Amino acid sequence: MTSIRSFPAGLILLLASAVAGLLLALYAYFAPLTGVTGTLGALAVIVSCAVLAAMALTLGAVENHAMRITLRVLSGLLLLATCFAALLLHRWGICVAMGVGFVGLVMEVLRSAGTRHGAHA
Repeated sequence: MTSIRSFPAGLILLLASAVAGLLLALYAYFAPLTGVTGTLGALAVIVSCAVLAAMALTLGAVENHAMRITLRVLSGLLLLATCFAALLLHRWGICVAMGVGFVGLVMEVLRSAGTRHGAHA
């Protein structure tokens, strides 16, 4: 029987922040009078939040160490880029969501480092 591995809290936080950013960006893109309705910048933030959510799910499923490191680095860069784009769009809620996502990413990295350190001790 296969064991079901629990989804780490840091990845849940990263996924939740990506989904929150996606919802906020969708609102900004489609709602009238947001100042960024229908703009390419808002669409870019929608795409980047969707990609970030997919990366968070993938990060929870990948076992390969090199792939996990690559996904972590790319997730961190995407968090920063999305926050910068949201700053340019004056969408402060998305910036807060990306900050929370960065905290989740740091939690996941520290959890992983703790389990690797404990395995070698």
